[in-house]
Amino acid sequence: MQEKILNHKKNGFAMLFLIILLYAAGIGVFVLGVNLLDEGAGAPGVLLTVAGSIWMGIGWIPFMGLKVLKPQEALVLTLFGNYVGTLKKEGFYYVNPFCSSVNPAAKTRLNQSGDVDGGSGKPMMFSYGQASISGDALSKKISLKIMTLNNSRQKINDCLGNPVEIGIAVMWRVVDTAKAVFNVDNYKEYLSLQCDAALRDIVRIYPYDVAPNVDTTGDGFADEGSLRGSSEVVASRIRNEIQQKVADSGLEILEARITYLAYAPEIAAVMLQRQQASAIIDARKMIVDGAVGMVEMALERLNEKHTVELDEERKAAMVSNLLVVLCGNHDAQPVVNSGSLY
Repeated sequence: MQEKILNHKKNGFAMLFLIILLYAAGIGVFVLGVNLLDEGAGAPGVLLTVAGSIWMGIGWIPFMGLKVLKPQEALVLTLFGNYVGTLKKEGFYYVNPFCSSVNPAAKTRLNQSGDVDGGSGKPMMFSYGQASISGDALSKKISLKIMTLNNSRQKINDCLGNPVEIGIAVMWRVVDTAKAVFNVDNYKEYLSLQCDAALRDIVRIYPYDVAPNVDTTGDGFADEGSLRGSSEVVASRIRNEIQQKVADSGLEILEARITYLAYAPEIAAVMLQRQQASAIIDARKMIVDGAVGMVEMALERLNEKHTVELDEERKAAMVSNLLVVLCGNHDAQPVVNSGSLY
């Protein structure tokens, strides 16, 4: 389906003036016919009265061809089932009054920014008797604005099998109204489902955090890609994946961003303990490395200045005492030895 832009229909004001003029002429013909009947003119009076009455009855139909579009709005028109074209620029148009506008996603409200109801973010409501009809149901206009879709968080297993919860925000817009209306049943629902599928496909490739022997790029070599550390790369791959899936629906994906990322509740506590243990081990390694360096420096300084002569046994005792003091969790309690070391 190829989109056809109707740019030659911007004659709404001229047609409005012409329709009002013709309708006024119909009223005048009807009044003239009634006057002729009162004066006794049979056939001409009847003819003018009937013609005026018919025009007054159907003269409102041409008004249905008047269409008003605001900036960043479009209207897809069909005539008896055939695609006529798309009004895509702001202006006052006049089209065939029997043309009907098509937008199967008019009633669909996604968790996104405001639609063509003025950007309020909530559908406008109109009441007729006991029935309430959404403003989106009344309007068949297609918004060409940049929309932000916030799909609900999903629980997905990463490449290591750990369940994670992740949410994304997708910036998108309609670029081909014909494909959006005729190639898919409901382009908004289609986009939402494809976002879920693309997110699931990409998240399964990456671990939550850096893991050994994991290939996330497909080149056959392990790398350091992860959901937490490579968010820009992951978001770019998600955007490309969604764009491939919605290419035939006339939508353009501008950007995809990860808005929420965490372990699933059932393993969050265990993973927190794992992270704490890893942090403690790293801290201990750093403390031991620093303590060993300080002990080596102390022995070297003592040997350089010949402050005290220590045999191997006394060096071992000194190293043991210094390591205990430097690596302990609590402050050392000094013990004064008033006698010999032996």
